[in-house]
Amino acid sequence: MEDIAEAPEFDEPEPRQLNEHDYDEHPLVDTGLIAEPPHPVNWNLLTADEAGAEWIELDQWVHWLRRTYGLPASVIPPFWYRHPELLWELSALHLHWLCAYDPDQNGSAPLGWHRDFADTRQRLREWVAASGTRLDRDRPTRQTTWPGEEPGPAIDDVVLTDRSADFEAFVTADVARRQAAEDEFYASLDDEHPTED
Repeated sequence: MEDIAEAPEFDEPEPRQLNEHDYDEHPLVDTGLIAEPPHPVNWNLLTADEAGAEWIELDQWVHWLRRTYGLPASVIPPFWYRHPELLWELSALHLHWLCAYDPDQNGSAPLGWHRDFADTRQRLREWVAASGTRLDRDRPTRQTTWPGEEPGPAIDDVVLTDRSADFEAFVTADVARRQAAEDEFYASLDDEHPTED
């Protein structure tokens, strides 16, 4: 019987770890080939450009999530983005997923994500039930009026037949609102500090 030669051993070079300063200056960062490290998303503080990118990324991930796990509309309804309680919950779940599947994470992190995902599904069911959003229709989440507050307007269901078009219109309006706030802020700075001729 012939001896099988052992495979030669190769010294693999240690992968170079990018530090914080390398990341800022790395040429692939701007091309999108190296993604930003996961970070919490505070939807209240996003600029117009940041919000546009975050909406698209989260929407793509939510589509992946619902298809991968076969989630019904009682867990993730098509019009989730119209409800802040669902937006914040799904955004947090997305961040948790990004961190759990980061290559530098330990091997048990995905299992932890799945455990937390089970808890999140229950909360999502509760949010969906409270919000009143459905597979083919939506309405704003009802708000409880506290003593001394003016009662809110009547809330009616709206039938929505094209989810993609509605999402695009919703995001466009949100980005425009944020851009208008930014423009107003910068204009107020110009008013406070007029340029001298």
